[in-house]
Amino acid sequence: MESGSETQGQAQVDRKAVDLEATAVRKATAVRKATAKSAAAPARRGRRRNSEGETATARAEIIDAARREFSESGYDGVSLRAVARRAGVDAALVHHYFSDKADLFAATVDAPVRPDLLVAEILRGPRDAIGASIVRTVLTRFDDRLTRDTVIALIRTALGHEFAARMLRQFLLREVLQRITDELRLDDGELRASLAASQLVGIIVARYGIRIGPLADASTDEIVSRIGPVVQWYLLGDPSEGSPPRS
Repeated sequence: MESGSETQGQAQVDRKAVDLEATAVRKATAVRKATAKSAAAPARRGRRRNSEGETATARAEIIDAARREFSESGYDGVSLRAVARRAGVDAALVHHYFSDKADLFAATVDAPVRPDLLVAEILRGPRDAIGASIVRTVLTRFDDRLTRDTVIALIRTALGHEFAARMLRQFLLREVLQRITDELRLDDGELRASLAASQLVGIIVARYGIRIGPLADASTDEIVSRIGPVVQWYLLGDPSEGSPPRS
């Protein structure tokens, strides 16, 4: 049995490994970051920021503090106020740069897309087309190489490090699956959303990570026509009626 010190030591090794992987992901997004511009409005409270350089520095300090908070406490255990304390700024300054915790988390992992916002947009569409809309949205976003590389790197990190997996899992449960569950208003909504998510993650890994031949080469329309009905059934189908409809 591992001693407490050995367990703690292994956790520290895992965190260092994740930090290295996170650094690699951040480098992969350098082009996107170089073209993005920080908000020009002055900070409301906290440290005084008068130039574009100082604004970028303030934002970077907040992101660095948030990254450490998420690593130590997981997604659920972090508040914007706690991030502000660690960064040494007023909470109002954190709110100035980031609309909510999900926005801040996306920045700490260099996420090129916000899955919670995509889900919210999809759920506003026709209920009978949710499955196809979700699949098409995912595939369309992944046409962008930066998105593909970043998300695959995040998945690999989560698979290799439990505390990273816990952080990502809590984000998806709170910000993505819970939104779907609330919209469906079904007793087993969380299970349905989880099953749909498993299908989507499988497509991402097989098509863009492992690149299984026929799936990697198939057109977006072909995959949507085949997988869309399956995701739709996971979310809204009646399990008592048997298997998902065949495409």
